[in-house]
Amino acid sequence: MAVSQAFSLFAFTLSLLAVAYTVSGHNITQILSDTPEYSSFNSYLSQTKLADEINSRTTITVLVLNNGAMSSLAGKHPLSVVKNALSLLVLLDYYDPLKLHQLAKGSTLTTTLYQTTGQALGNLGFVNVTDLKGGKVGFGSAAPGSKLDSSYTKSVKQIPYNISVLEINAPIIAPGILTAPAPSSGGVNNLTGLLEKAGCKTFANLLVSSGVLKTYESTVEKGLTVFAPSDEAFKAKGVPDLTNLTQAEVVSLLEYHALAEYKPKGSLKTNKDAISTLATNGAGKYDLTTSTSGDEVILHTGVGPSRLADTVVDETPVVIFTVDNVLLPTELFGKSPSPAPAPAPEPVSAPTPSPAKSPSPVEAPAASPPAPPVDESSPEGAPSDSPTSSENSNAKNAAFHVKASALFTALVALAATSLLS
Repeated sequence: MAVSQAFSLFAFTLSLLAVAYTVSGHNITQILSDTPEYSSFNSYLSQTKLADEINSRTTITVLVLNNGAMSSLAGKHPLSVVKNALSLLVLLDYYDPLKLHQLAKGSTLTTTLYQTTGQALGNLGFVNVTDLKGGKVGFGSAAPGSKLDSSYTKSVKQIPYNISVLEINAPIIAPGILTAPAPSSGGVNNLTGLLEKAGCKTFANLLVSSGVLKTYESTVEKGLTVFAPSDEAFKAKGVPDLTNLTQAEVVSLLEYHALAEYKPKGSLKTNKDAISTLATNGAGKYDLTTSTSGDEVILHTGVGPSRLADTVVDETPVVIFTVDNVLLPTELFGKSPSPAPAPAPEPVSAPTPSPAKSPSPVEAPAASPPAPPVDESSPEGAPSDSPTSSENSNAKNAAFHVKASALFTALVALAATSLLS
């Protein structure tokens, strides 16, 4: 009996251990913060908000550049162009040093974050990864005729199979990615045209007639995020009659639909705090909160939710989204009504006793199968004939891991005690 209990406890221990190892996250800026040679790359991840996008994803590989390699991009191109170039270094799959040398047929095309932006034509958002002779691994654009101009140099950090950070010696340059026109304020100067084309003509007309368009344009250089309701959203049931609002209230409503900062979808997905809008002032908060459902982002005003529907434009430092509901601030429209309390239960009279019956046997629930043991091993680096790997033991580098070793030790000791008793 004691043996059976001990094995049951051991199986339970393994189950807890498996759960513990799945509760993990990563923070790319913290991973790179302890290594000064990646300070430029890390800074641009923050400036472009790519760090938020990386942190919001799992099963991802980041190809980092040291400060010397970053010098070919840093300060030589507009921020939006640098963002595109760096997004091509974020692979939407997990590659550690071992996997790089075990590619099927020695080569593969993998999707990058750049492919998800909608700006990559054809296969420009894919990267060619090829295992070369002599233990080297080359990277290049998947565009026809492109060369493998970048090579793997060393491993920086792995959290299997969540995030892998590998150093390469040069940027991966897709054709035309560095010559794309910079999104000057011209992208926003045509804001009304973009909104009308996206099915937000009503919103665009209100911005012009109220003068709020000028407020939007004045924030462009420092960053602008717009949540534009569709024309259908203004016709939806429950939307207040805006003609009953004063001019000042209309201005506040329209300013409530924009932020004085660049906050793309990845940043909204990782957001935990209330967000100030252009309408935020001392007299009222006029803020928003966010939640996620899968890959969707939902905005909450206190009156009702609104879903991010589509991205009209995302060109650093400007991003414009369409939303499926008009954002109604509580400062103008009050809070959403609380659900009515449930009626108190009616008193229940005692049942008439019935003749006692012989108790029937109760089947015990089937025991759950023990969880499979968790493989805690991870590749320590590339094979001996490949470039060397750096130490992966930096304790402060961004993994929010549940430390399962102490739990494992304690529960195994408890299992052994039960076995011996």
